[in-house]
Amino acid sequence: MAKKIIQLLIFLSLGVFFVWISIRHLSPEDMKKIEESAKGVLNFRSLFFFFLSMVFGATAHYLRALRNILMIDPLGYRVRSSTAFYSVMTCYLANLAVPRLGEVLRCTLLQRYDKVPFQKSFGTVVVERAFDLIIFVLLLVLLIFLNTGLLSNLMINKHEGITLGAWVNEKWAALWAMKYLLLSALIGLVVTVLIFRHIKAKRKVKKHKTEKKSSKIIEKIKDIFVGLWQGLISIKDLQHPYLFIIYTIGIWAFYYLGVYVCFLAFDFLQDLGFMPVFVVMVVGTIGFIIAQAGLGAYPLIVAGVLALYGIDYVQGLAAGWIGWGVQQLMVLVVGFITLILASFLKIEDRSVNNF
Repeated sequence: MAKKIIQLLIFLSLGVFFVWISIRHLSPEDMKKIEESAKGVLNFRSLFFFFLSMVFGATAHYLRALRNILMIDPLGYRVRSSTAFYSVMTCYLANLAVPRLGEVLRCTLLQRYDKVPFQKSFGTVVVERAFDLIIFVLLLVLLIFLNTGLLSNLMINKHEGITLGAWVNEKWAALWAMKYLLLSALIGLVVTVLIFRHIKAKRKVKKHKTEKKSSKIIEKIKDIFVGLWQGLISIKDLQHPYLFIIYTIGIWAFYYLGVYVCFLAFDFLQDLGFMPVFVVMVVGTIGFIIAQAGLGAYPLIVAGVLALYGIDYVQGLAAGWIGWGVQQLMVLVVGFITLILASFLKIEDRSVNNF
Protein backbone atom coordinates (compact mmCIF):
# COMPACT_ATOMS: atom_id res chain seq x y z
CA MET A 1 0.00 0.00 0.00
CA ALA A 2 2.79 2.42 0.93
CA LYS A 3 4.50 1.75 -2.41
CA LYS A 4 1.27 2.53 -4.29
CA ILE A 5 0.81 5.76 -2.35
CA ILE A 6 4.39 6.86 -3.05
CA GLN A 7 3.97 6.00 -6.73
CA LEU A 8 0.73 7.96 -6.89
CA LEU A 9 2.30 10.99 -5.22
CA ILE A 10 5.24 10.92 -7.63
CA PHE A 11 3.02 10.80 -10.73
CA LEU A 12 0.67 13.48 -9.34
CA SER A 13 3.63 15.67 -8.43
CA LEU A 14 4.91 15.40 -11.99
CA GLY A 15 1.47 16.36 -13.26
CA VAL A 16 1.26 19.37 -10.96
CA PHE A 17 4.78 20.36 -12.01
CA PHE A 18 3.83 20.33 -15.70
CA VAL A 19 0.66 22.30 -14.93
CA TRP A 20 2.79 24.91 -13.16
CA ILE A 21 5.23 25.00 -16.09
CA SER A 22 2.37 25.60 -18.54
CA ILE A 23 0.72 28.46 -16.64
CA ARG A 24 3.50 30.21 -14.71
CA HIS A 25 4.25 32.77 -17.44
CA LEU A 26 0.70 33.32 -18.67
CA SER A 27 -0.33 36.97 -18.62
CA PRO A 28 -3.91 38.24 -18.06
CA GLU A 29 -4.14 38.63 -21.84
CA ASP A 30 -3.10 35.01 -22.29
CA MET A 31 -5.71 33.84 -19.79
CA LYS A 32 -8.34 35.83 -21.64
CA LYS A 33 -7.27 34.20 -24.91
CA ILE A 34 -7.63 30.75 -23.31
CA GLU A 35 -11.08 31.70 -22.05
CA GLU A 36 -12.10 32.85 -25.53
CA SER A 37 -10.79 29.62 -27.06
CA ALA A 38 -12.85 27.61 -24.57
CA LYS A 39 -15.99 29.64 -25.28
CA GLY A 40 -15.39 29.24 -29.01
CA VAL A 41 -16.08 25.50 -28.81
CA LEU A 42 -19.34 25.82 -26.89
CA ASN A 43 -21.51 25.20 -29.94
CA PHE A 44 -23.25 22.20 -31.47
CA ARG A 45 -20.68 21.68 -34.22
CA SER A 46 -17.70 21.58 -31.86
CA LEU A 47 -19.50 19.49 -29.26
CA PHE A 48 -20.40 17.00 -31.99
CA PHE A 49 -16.73 16.63 -32.94
CA PHE A 50 -15.81 16.16 -29.28
CA PHE A 51 -18.45 13.46 -28.98
CA LEU A 52 -17.10 11.83 -32.14
CA SER A 53 -13.61 11.95 -30.65
CA MET A 54 -14.89 10.10 -27.58
CA VAL A 55 -16.56 7.48 -29.79
CA PHE A 56 -13.31 6.91 -31.71
CA GLY A 57 -11.39 6.63 -28.43
CA ALA A 58 -13.84 4.06 -27.07
CA THR A 59 -13.66 2.14 -30.36
CA ALA A 60 -9.87 1.95 -30.07
CA HIS A 61 -10.27 0.47 -26.58
CA TYR A 62 -12.81 -2.04 -27.90
CA LEU A 63 -10.32 -3.17 -30.56
CA ARG A 64 -7.76 -3.49 -27.78
CA ALA A 65 -10.16 -5.81 -25.97
CA LEU A 66 -10.66 -7.93 -29.10
CA ARG A 67 -6.90 -8.14 -29.55
CA ASN A 68 -6.48 -9.33 -25.98
CA ILE A 69 -9.01 -12.12 -26.64
CA LEU A 70 -6.77 -13.34 -29.48
CA MET A 71 -3.85 -13.52 -27.05
CA ILE A 72 -5.80 -15.44 -24.40
CA ASP A 73 -7.31 -18.01 -26.82
CA PRO A 74 -4.09 -20.07 -27.23
CA LEU A 75 -3.91 -20.42 -23.44
CA GLY A 76 -7.10 -22.49 -23.49
CA TYR A 77 -9.68 -19.92 -22.37
CA ARG A 78 -12.51 -18.23 -24.23
CA VAL A 79 -13.20 -14.68 -23.14
CA ARG A 80 -16.43 -12.90 -24.03
CA SER A 81 -15.97 -9.65 -25.94
CA SER A 82 -18.14 -7.89 -23.36
CA THR A 83 -15.94 -9.12 -20.49
CA ALA A 84 -12.77 -8.12 -22.34
CA PHE A 85 -14.09 -4.60 -23.10
CA TYR A 86 -15.35 -4.06 -19.56
CA SER A 87 -11.98 -5.13 -18.18
CA VAL A 88 -10.08 -2.76 -20.51
CA MET A 89 -12.24 0.24 -19.58
CA THR A 90 -12.04 -0.65 -15.88
CA CYS A 91 -8.26 -0.67 -16.31
CA TYR A 92 -8.18 2.86 -17.76
CA LEU A 93 -10.67 4.12 -15.18
CA ALA A 94 -8.63 2.76 -12.27
CA ASN A 95 -5.39 4.14 -13.69
CA LEU A 96 -6.86 7.64 -13.44
CA ALA A 97 -6.79 7.20 -9.67
CA VAL A 98 -3.75 5.00 -9.06
CA PRO A 99 -1.03 4.23 -11.64
CA ARG A 100 -0.85 0.56 -12.68
CA LEU A 101 -3.79 -0.40 -10.48
CA GLY A 102 -5.90 -0.85 -13.62
CA GLU A 103 -3.82 -3.76 -14.92
CA VAL A 104 -4.47 -5.67 -11.69
CA LEU A 105 -8.22 -4.97 -11.75
CA ARG A 106 -8.37 -5.87 -15.44
CA CYS A 107 -6.96 -9.35 -14.82
CA THR A 108 -9.06 -9.74 -11.67
CA LEU A 109 -12.24 -9.07 -13.64
CA LEU A 110 -11.29 -11.64 -16.30
CA GLN A 111 -10.60 -14.17 -13.57
CA ARG A 112 -13.90 -13.51 -11.81
CA TYR A 113 -16.27 -13.58 -14.78
CA ASP A 114 -14.57 -15.83 -17.37
CA LYS A 115 -12.32 -17.90 -15.07
CA VAL A 116 -9.04 -16.89 -16.72
CA PRO A 117 -6.24 -17.43 -14.18
CA PHE A 118 -4.81 -14.10 -13.04
CA GLN A 119 -1.18 -14.91 -13.84
CA LYS A 120 -2.03 -15.97 -17.41
CA SER A 121 -4.11 -12.91 -18.27
CA PHE A 122 -1.50 -10.69 -16.59
CA GLY A 123 1.13 -12.22 -18.86
CA THR A 124 -0.87 -11.26 -21.95
CA VAL A 125 -1.34 -7.72 -20.62
CA VAL A 126 2.42 -7.31 -20.13
CA VAL A 127 3.09 -8.66 -23.62
CA GLU A 128 0.44 -6.30 -24.99
CA ARG A 129 2.06 -3.31 -23.26
CA ALA A 130 5.48 -4.33 -24.58
CA PHE A 131 4.09 -4.69 -28.10
CA ASP A 132 2.42 -1.26 -27.90
CA LEU A 133 5.71 0.24 -26.74
CA ILE A 134 7.48 -1.23 -29.78
CA ILE A 135 4.80 0.21 -32.09
CA PHE A 136 5.09 3.60 -30.38
CA VAL A 137 8.87 3.64 -30.82
CA LEU A 138 8.49 2.74 -34.50
CA LEU A 139 5.97 5.56 -34.96
CA LEU A 140 8.30 7.96 -33.16
CA VAL A 141 11.20 6.95 -35.43
CA LEU A 142 8.95 7.41 -38.48
CA LEU A 143 7.90 10.82 -37.19
CA ILE A 144 11.50 11.94 -36.71
CA PHE A 145 12.43 10.59 -40.16
CA LEU A 146 9.58 12.52 -41.79
CA ASN A 147 10.23 15.66 -39.73
CA THR A 148 13.97 16.12 -39.36
CA GLY A 149 14.71 18.51 -36.52
CA LEU A 150 11.09 18.58 -35.33
CA LEU A 151 11.72 17.48 -31.75
CA SER A 152 14.80 19.69 -31.35
CA ASN A 153 12.70 22.73 -32.36
CA LEU A 154 9.87 21.85 -29.96
CA MET A 155 9.22 24.91 -27.79
CA ILE A 156 9.24 24.08 -24.07
CA ASN A 157 9.45 27.64 -22.74
CA LYS A 158 7.61 30.23 -24.81
CA HIS A 159 8.68 33.37 -22.92
CA GLU A 160 12.38 32.53 -22.77
CA GLY A 161 12.41 31.03 -26.28
CA ILE A 162 13.92 27.73 -25.11
CA THR A 163 13.53 24.75 -27.44
CA LEU A 164 13.93 21.12 -26.48
CA GLY A 165 17.16 20.89 -28.48
CA ALA A 166 18.65 23.94 -26.75
CA TRP A 167 17.62 22.63 -23.34
CA VAL A 168 19.22 19.22 -23.97
CA ASN A 169 22.42 20.85 -25.25
CA GLU A 170 22.56 23.08 -22.19
CA LYS A 171 22.08 20.18 -19.78
CA TRP A 172 24.59 18.04 -21.67
CA ALA A 173 27.14 20.87 -21.57
CA ALA A 174 26.65 21.16 -17.81
CA LEU A 175 27.14 17.42 -17.35
CA TRP A 176 30.23 17.45 -19.58
CA ALA A 177 31.71 20.28 -17.51
CA MET A 178 31.26 18.11 -14.42
CA LYS A 179 32.70 14.99 -16.11
CA TYR A 180 35.67 14.69 -13.74
CA LEU A 181 33.48 15.12 -10.68
CA LEU A 182 31.01 12.52 -11.98
CA LEU A 183 33.85 10.11 -12.82
CA SER A 184 35.31 10.51 -9.32
CA ALA A 185 31.88 9.88 -7.78
CA LEU A 186 31.44 6.75 -9.91
CA ILE A 187 34.86 5.39 -8.88
CA GLY A 188 34.08 6.15 -5.23
CA LEU A 189 30.76 4.33 -5.51
CA VAL A 190 32.40 1.24 -7.01
CA VAL A 191 35.09 1.18 -4.29
CA THR A 192 32.46 1.57 -1.58
CA VAL A 193 30.41 -1.31 -2.96
CA LEU A 194 33.49 -3.56 -3.14
CA ILE A 195 34.47 -2.75 0.45
CA PHE A 196 30.93 -3.36 1.66
CA ARG A 197 30.76 -6.75 -0.09
CA HIS A 198 34.13 -7.73 1.40
CA ILE A 199 33.01 -6.87 4.95
CA LYS A 200 29.71 -8.69 4.43
CA ALA A 201 31.56 -11.78 3.17
CA LYS A 202 33.82 -11.84 6.24
CA ARG A 203 30.87 -11.57 8.60
CA LYS A 204 29.06 -14.48 6.99
CA VAL A 205 28.80 -17.43 9.37
CA LYS A 206 27.54 -20.89 8.85
CA LYS A 207 24.03 -21.45 10.03
CA HIS A 208 22.09 -24.61 10.50
CA LYS A 209 19.78 -24.96 7.55
CA THR A 210 16.33 -26.38 7.95
CA GLU A 211 13.96 -27.28 5.21
CA LYS A 212 11.14 -24.83 4.77
CA LYS A 213 8.15 -25.02 2.57
CA SER A 214 7.92 -22.45 -0.18
CA SER A 215 5.89 -19.50 0.98
CA LYS A 216 2.72 -18.46 -0.77
CA ILE A 217 4.39 -15.25 -1.90
CA ILE A 218 7.16 -17.17 -3.68
CA GLU A 219 4.60 -19.45 -5.30
CA LYS A 220 2.62 -16.46 -6.54
CA ILE A 221 5.75 -14.86 -7.97
CA LYS A 222 6.59 -18.13 -9.70
CA ASP A 223 3.07 -18.34 -11.14
CA ILE A 224 3.32 -14.78 -12.46
CA PHE A 225 6.59 -15.52 -14.28
CA VAL A 226 5.11 -18.70 -15.72
CA GLY A 227 2.12 -16.67 -16.88
CA LEU A 228 4.42 -14.07 -18.45
CA TRP A 229 6.26 -16.76 -20.39
CA GLN A 230 3.02 -18.32 -21.56
CA GLY A 231 1.82 -14.87 -22.64
CA LEU A 232 4.99 -14.30 -24.67
CA ILE A 233 4.81 -17.61 -26.50
CA SER A 234 1.09 -17.15 -27.10
CA ILE A 235 1.85 -14.68 -29.91
CA LYS A 236 3.25 -17.40 -32.16
CA ASP A 237 0.24 -19.61 -31.44
CA LEU A 238 -2.41 -17.10 -32.48
CA GLN A 239 -5.09 -18.71 -34.62
CA HIS A 240 -5.67 -15.48 -36.55
CA PRO A 241 -2.38 -13.51 -36.60
CA TYR A 242 -3.67 -11.26 -39.38
CA LEU A 243 -6.49 -10.15 -37.07
CA PHE A 244 -3.91 -9.23 -34.44
CA ILE A 245 -2.21 -6.96 -36.98
CA ILE A 246 -5.52 -5.48 -38.15
CA TYR A 247 -6.62 -4.75 -34.58
CA THR A 248 -3.27 -3.11 -33.79
CA ILE A 249 -3.45 -0.89 -36.87
CA GLY A 250 -7.07 -0.13 -36.03
CA ILE A 251 -6.20 0.95 -32.49
CA TRP A 252 -3.71 3.56 -33.67
CA ALA A 253 -5.94 4.57 -36.59
CA PHE A 254 -8.79 5.39 -34.21
CA TYR A 255 -6.38 7.20 -31.90
CA TYR A 256 -5.46 9.33 -34.91
CA LEU A 257 -9.11 9.91 -35.85
CA GLY A 258 -9.86 10.91 -32.27
CA VAL A 259 -7.22 13.65 -32.41
CA TYR A 260 -8.22 14.67 -35.95
CA VAL A 261 -11.90 15.28 -35.20
CA CYS A 262 -10.89 17.07 -32.01
CA PHE A 263 -8.87 19.48 -34.18
CA LEU A 264 -11.99 20.08 -36.31
CA ALA A 265 -13.74 21.49 -33.23
CA PHE A 266 -11.36 24.49 -33.19
CA ASP A 267 -11.53 27.17 -35.86
CA PHE A 268 -7.77 27.77 -35.67
CA LEU A 269 -6.91 24.04 -36.06
CA GLN A 270 -9.40 22.70 -38.59
CA ASP A 271 -7.22 23.56 -41.61
CA LEU A 272 -4.15 21.66 -40.39
CA GLY A 273 -3.27 18.63 -42.47
CA PHE A 274 -2.28 15.02 -41.76
CA MET A 275 1.20 15.60 -40.34
CA PRO A 276 0.38 17.95 -37.40
CA VAL A 277 -2.32 15.54 -36.21
CA PHE A 278 0.09 12.61 -36.52
CA VAL A 279 2.79 14.45 -34.57
CA VAL A 280 0.35 15.43 -31.80
CA MET A 281 -0.88 11.84 -31.54
CA VAL A 282 2.62 10.34 -31.29
CA VAL A 283 4.46 12.97 -29.25
CA GLY A 284 1.40 13.60 -27.09
CA THR A 285 1.55 9.94 -26.02
CA ILE A 286 4.76 10.80 -24.16
CA GLY A 287 2.69 13.04 -21.90
CA PHE A 288 0.60 10.06 -20.78
CA ILE A 289 3.77 8.07 -20.10
CA ILE A 290 5.56 10.61 -17.91
CA ALA A 291 2.63 12.04 -15.92
CA GLN A 292 -0.47 10.67 -14.22
CA ALA A 293 -3.10 10.37 -17.00
CA GLY A 294 -1.11 12.97 -18.96
CA LEU A 295 -2.00 15.69 -16.43
CA GLY A 296 -0.23 18.91 -17.38
CA ALA A 297 2.27 17.18 -19.67
CA TYR A 298 -0.11 16.43 -22.56
CA PRO A 299 -1.43 20.02 -22.99
CA LEU A 300 2.11 21.37 -22.71
CA ILE A 301 3.37 19.03 -25.43
CA VAL A 302 0.38 19.77 -27.68
CA ALA A 303 0.97 23.53 -27.36
CA GLY A 304 4.67 23.08 -28.19
CA VAL A 305 3.93 20.92 -31.23
CA LEU A 306 1.24 23.23 -32.60
CA ALA A 307 3.57 26.21 -32.21
CA LEU A 308 5.86 24.52 -34.75
CA TYR A 309 3.02 24.78 -37.28
CA GLY A 310 2.34 28.47 -36.69
CA ILE A 311 -0.43 28.12 -34.10
CA ASP A 312 -0.37 30.63 -31.26
CA TYR A 313 1.16 28.94 -28.19
CA VAL A 314 -1.62 30.02 -25.83
CA GLN A 315 -4.35 28.87 -28.19
CA GLY A 316 -2.50 25.58 -28.58
CA LEU A 317 -2.36 25.25 -24.81
CA ALA A 318 -6.11 25.79 -24.60
CA ALA A 319 -6.69 23.16 -27.32
CA GLY A 320 -4.39 20.76 -25.47
CA TRP A 321 -6.27 21.13 -22.19
CA ILE A 322 -9.67 20.78 -23.85
CA GLY A 323 -8.52 17.75 -25.89
CA TRP A 324 -7.09 16.18 -22.75
CA GLY A 325 -10.35 16.83 -20.91
CA VAL A 326 -12.38 15.16 -23.69
CA GLN A 327 -10.23 12.03 -23.44
CA GLN A 328 -10.54 11.85 -19.65
CA LEU A 329 -14.29 12.44 -19.86
CA MET A 330 -14.58 9.49 -22.25
CA VAL A 331 -12.71 7.24 -19.83
CA LEU A 332 -14.85 8.38 -16.90
CA VAL A 333 -18.20 8.04 -18.67
CA VAL A 334 -17.54 4.80 -20.56
CA GLY A 335 -15.55 3.40 -17.65
CA PHE A 336 -18.34 3.88 -15.12
CA ILE A 337 -20.96 2.55 -17.54
CA THR A 338 -18.94 -0.62 -18.21
CA LEU A 339 -18.26 -0.99 -14.49
CA ILE A 340 -22.01 -1.04 -13.88
CA LEU A 341 -22.66 -3.40 -16.79
CA ALA A 342 -19.92 -5.74 -15.57
CA SER A 343 -21.85 -6.29 -12.33
CA PHE A 344 -24.62 -7.92 -14.40
CA LEU A 345 -22.32 -10.38 -16.14
CA LYS A 346 -22.85 -14.06 -15.46
CA ILE A 347 -19.86 -15.92 -14.07
CA GLU A 348 -18.85 -18.63 -16.54
CA ASP A 349 -16.07 -21.16 -16.81
CA ARG A 350 -15.14 -20.89 -20.49
CA SER A 351 -11.97 -22.98 -20.63
CA VAL A 352 -11.68 -25.22 -23.69
CA ASN A 353 -12.11 -28.30 -21.49
CA ASN A 354 -15.71 -27.31 -20.93
CA PHE A 355 -16.64 -27.11 -24.61
